[in-house]
Amino acid sequence: MLTGKVGVVFGIANKRSIAWAIAQTLDREGARLAVTFQNERLEENVRELAAQLKNPLILPCDVSQDAQIDSVFQDIKREFGGLDFLIHSVAYAPTEDLKGAFVMTSREGYRIAQDVSAYSLIALTRRAAPLMEGRNGSIVTMTYLGSERVMPGYNVMGIAKAALESNVRYLANELGPRGVRVNAISAGPIKTLAASGVGGISKMIQHVAQHAPLRRSTDPSEVADTALFLCSTLARGITGEVIYVDSGYHVLGITGMGEETSS
Repeated sequence: MLTGKVGVVFGIANKRSIAWAIAQTLDREGARLAVTFQNERLEENVRELAAQLKNPLILPCDVSQDAQIDSVFQDIKREFGGLDFLIHSVAYAPTEDLKGAFVMTSREGYRIAQDVSAYSLIALTRRAAPLMEGRNGSIVTMTYLGSERVMPGYNVMGIAKAALESNVRYLANELGPRGVRVNAISAGPIKTLAASGVGGISKMIQHVAQHAPLRRSTDPSEVADTALFLCSTLARGITGEVIYVDSGYHVLGITGMGEETSS
């Protein structure tokens, strides 16, 4: 589906990363990828994983540093000449601002969560859009239901994801005339490195498996397949959307009622 296409994936940390599941799927479907690592601590993991891809471009990038972002896109332009898609799977908030009471969120913690989790999409898109001119480019980011509903323990990250989804709509409107699409995938809870900072993540996953319409939790491969669709020409008419990949959990109001008659 992506033979001859080139793209970049931000957010790989280890083999459990949603970004890694997406990278594997896009690579399998013929795309050539650039992948990034945040810092020296994660570099070895990313390089070992990227060795499984076909001729990847491996680059350092802390998305909170404009100079590093500039360097990444300079390298991509030099190596690829242009860009067909970008995957933004990046989120972070200080642990103490996730596990404490939301009302106690620190000013600095709020700023960091917004900067890394939401503003980074704008910063990356600004550099990517010129490389996507005339290529029907696609930008895909990752969000979660905590952006619109209260999820215990998600705290400041829910606010950051709400901002991220608003970014998607504004960017989609602005870049649509240039032929660039911008969408988000709202995945069900998955136990990734980033999610491990959310208190009670294991219980959240179990709850979804018990109550979602499909009665199972979300598999990273399902998210990856949706990202593949959004990066392909099959989704050429879709932009500004949040697509849910959560076994249908987002449609529920009250969970756990009437289960004795559901079997």
